[in-house]
Amino acid sequence: MSTQSQIDYNRIAKAIEYIRSNFRLQPGLDEVAEKIHLSPAHFQKIFTDWAGTSPKKFLQFISLEHAKNLLKEENASLSDAAYETGLSSTSRLHDLFVKIEGMSPAEYKNGGKNLTIYYSFSGSPFGNVITASTEKGICYMAFEDHKETALGNLKNQFLNASFFEKQDLLQENALSIFNKDWSKLSTVKLHLKGTDFQLKVWESLLSIPMGRLSTYGNLAEKIGNPKASRAVGTAIGSNPVAFLIPCHRVIQSSGNIGGYRWGSERKQLIVGWESSRIYSENIT
Repeated sequence: MSTQSQIDYNRIAKAIEYIRSNFRLQPGLDEVAEKIHLSPAHFQKIFTDWAGTSPKKFLQFISLEHAKNLLKEENASLSDAAYETGLSSTSRLHDLFVKIEGMSPAEYKNGGKNLTIYYSFSGSPFGNVITASTEKGICYMAFEDHKETALGNLKNQFLNASFFEKQDLLQENALSIFNKDWSKLSTVKLHLKGTDFQLKVWESLLSIPMGRLSTYGNLAEKIGNPKASRAVGTAIGSNPVAFLIPCHRVIQSSGNIGGYRWGSERKQLIVGWESSRIYSENIT
């Protein structure tokens, strides 16, 4: 991510946080622009360039009031609630994933011994991202602006693996999600290290389409263990693949956005970004 892109990202993140905290007051363009020390015209431009929609519409997408309303129906859409429009079929990302493959018990136990892991650093609308893969699929994706920290966190996941900096086809296909090149997503496979319960939770996350939200309780019911909301939350919090496994689409039953492994502010940005993309599809 370039220096200017990082500056713009930080500004938009600050604007989103202000809107989220003051949505009941419906802050206008001038007010939000003043909070991030930009002219209204310049703020409108960089916000629209980043999000693909205006600040006013974005406010509607991420309003917690909408989140509370959509919770009345499991997986109800932010766009449905605000605009009474449906999802386009191309946005049902879970249908495009071939499978989740868990690592063998031996691979799990020995910390990835004999595994070769390739990794690369890339930019995204939500900050820099590290993506890693084995010969079987994507094993790790995380938002992290500092390469040293990102690589250290990856190596902590697989203490005995061999690491090489290289972007392979698996990573390229996975990263196409940020550019909405849906044609490549059907080739994405995930090779994950986790318990049977974790793998089950992570797989259930793929059933939440882009632009929709669910709750920890709803997910617990979906996997057949309605009393396991806390355990589900713990499994979601340990999700090793950001964005592709959409743990950002799970919020608290109260309507609050809740925590996120890569920052609740970034979670709020992603939820709004996805909803704005869905709305743009539905009006074109």
